Formats: sequence, structure tokens, C-alpha cells
Amino acid sequence: MQVQRVMVSGSPLESWTVLDDHGVIEPVERFLAYLTDVERSPNTLKAYAHDLKDWFVFLRYRDLDWRQVRLENVGEFVAWLRLPPAGRAADVTLLPSASHYCGPGTVNRKLAAVSGLYVFHSRHGVPLGDLVTEFETVRHRRTGWRPFLAHLAGDRPQRRRIVKLREPKRLPTVLPAAKAQAVLDACTRLRDRFLFVLLWESGIRIGEALGLRHEDIAVAEGELTIRRRVNANRARAKSISPRTIPIGADVVRLYGDYLHEEYGDLDSDYVFVNLWAGARGRPMSYAGVYDLVQRLRRNTGVDFDPHWFRHTYATRLLRAGTPIEVISSLLGHASVATTIDVYGHLSVEDARRALEKAGLLTGKEVSW
Repeated sequence: MQVQRVMVSGSPLESWTVLDDHGVIEPVERFLAYLTDVERSPNTLKAYAHDLKDWFVFLRYRDLDWRQVRLENVGEFVAWLRLPPAGRAADVTLLPSASHYCGPGTVNRKLAAVSGLYVFHSRHGVPLGDLVTEFETVRHRRTGWRPFLAHLAGDRPQRRRIVKLREPKRLPTVLPAAKAQAVLDACTRLRDRFLFVLLWESGIRIGEALGLRHEDIAVAEGELTIRRRVNANRARAKSISPRTIPIGADVVRLYGDYLHEEYGDLDSDYVFVNLWAGARGRPMSYAGVYDLVQRLRRNTGVDFDPHWFRHTYATRLLRAGTPIEVISSLLGHASVATTIDVYGHLSVEDARRALEKAGLLTGKEVSW
């Protein structure tokens, strides 16, 4: 089986599908077409296509019809995903000392794709028996803690997937200022330097940066607006609603220097374009950024990812005492709960500063 990129007829949108020896796998194609129609991210579609390919490969190994799978087969799928690819075709048991091939986060993402597939088809009348559409029914207790806005659901049962691996809490990776400076100093071109300065000063995602148009930068006001639109380089903003982020005068000046010294009289709406490689004037692609990051890693010895600039921006705001709802708005999160879940953290150094500010850790509270 293989995953294939497809273009939607009469539309700039792209999608993905899964092929076997007989052509398109129809239930997967219908589900992915639906996700395309509701404008899910191309990266999400691609990931779901690969995840559902794994599911149908597993079904083929087990000689199972996708409509007649039982819940225990989902557990077998999880165990199968944990095996290295070379061992999946045979009846292989992983030794206790061996590391799992797929981590909990990857497995849970694949289960979400499978669950979405079956929920979609069950709602379209496909008889599916007792498989992934069996959800655990949970009723909120009448006493004790209840989720925020839980009262809107009344006493209706809440449904969730019952097969899910526990994931360890991972803190976002923060880029120290010295390492960020090393990356900026290694940028020999203004375009590249402006790209990383913008990530550092605004916390936008790399896809949002690659989709920027000149009209999105208000020079006089010192503002940057992120808008969701279809882009020729497949870059995409996750937030549906536009959001505006203040940027400093130094960032605006760097933008002007970039336009004057490198961009010149190019006829393009995009801010970040190819200037030295690829089709000149075409919008810069994810692959172009990846190549740039690889070069900067080699030249500086700094192991970094563009998304770390976003994590660092949010953490800097937290440490400066910025209200969490403001941070959430600047980052473009759909909910403050998302911001708290990802960025509501403290390092040991943060905790020490907070305790010292409160007058603790002085050794004078009690005597010994």
C-alpha cells in the first residue's frame, strides 16, 4: 500500500489518499475527501492518510474485513504498531528490554485517525458492529469537580475513545537567548535573518510566516496580521480567525532593509520568496526552510527547530507576567485551556526566582 498526494479538481486545495493493489481504498478516500471539504490542514490529511494506511496494512496481515473488526483487534493493532516494521509481517513478540518503535503520542494519533474513520462511516449508515464506535460512557458526578461549562451538556453521557496510551507530559523546548543569537548571527542574508527574528518576536508558526503577504505587515502601526488563506507553497495558518500581533520598530526596520537590499522590484505578494535557489520570486517552501535550518545547525552547532522560537516566545511572555488570556490570543489558540496545557509550566529556575521573590530560600524562616 502507498499514500498518494492528489489535487482537488477545480480547486487549489490538495488532499491525500491511500492506494492498494486494486486502486483507491474507498472508505479511506471518502473520509479524507470529507476532511478536505471541511478544510482540515493538508499536514493533518497527510498524517491521517499514513495512519490509515497502517491500519489497513494491519487488517490485511490479520485477514480482517474493516467492517467486522472487534475491539480487541484495536488492542492488537497497538501492539503491532509498537513492533519494528521488519517484525510486523510475522508473529513477533517484542522483548521486554527492546524499545518500542512507535511512542505513545504516535500511537494515539493513529488511533484518533482510525476512530475518526469509523465514526464518520457509522454516521453514514455503515453497519460496523462492536468496534471502535463503542465508546466508554462517562456521566459527570453530581458532586465534586466538574469541567468548565460541563453544565451545558446536562446529564447527557460524554463519549471518548477507550483505547488510548498514557503519554508522559512533555515540556516545550525553549531556545536560550545566546543560542538564538548564534542562529541569527549565522544568517548571512537579510531574508533568513528577518525570518528568524520574526519567529522570535511574534511567536508565529513557520507555516504562518511562509504564508505572509506584504499587506499583512502594517509598518506604521508596527503590527503583523495572520490570516488563513490558500497558499501556493502549501503553507497554512491553523487559526480560522485572523489575529494581529504587535511587533517592534527594529523588526519593521529589518523588514525594510530586506525589501530594499534583497527583495528589490520582484513582483510577488509573498514576504518570504526564493532569491538564490529555486524559481526566483516563488514563495519559500517548507523544504527551503528545512534546508536553511540544516545549514544553520551545521554552522552553529545549535540543534534547533523553528517551532522552538514559538515555545520561547510564549515562555518569555509567561516569565514577564503576561496574562495567560493575552498569550493565548497572541498565539492564536482556540482556547485558553490549550495555552495552559502547553505553556503553563515552570522550570526549576523559574520556581527558584518566584520563591526568592516571595522571601523564601533565605534560610531565615526558622533556625537550626
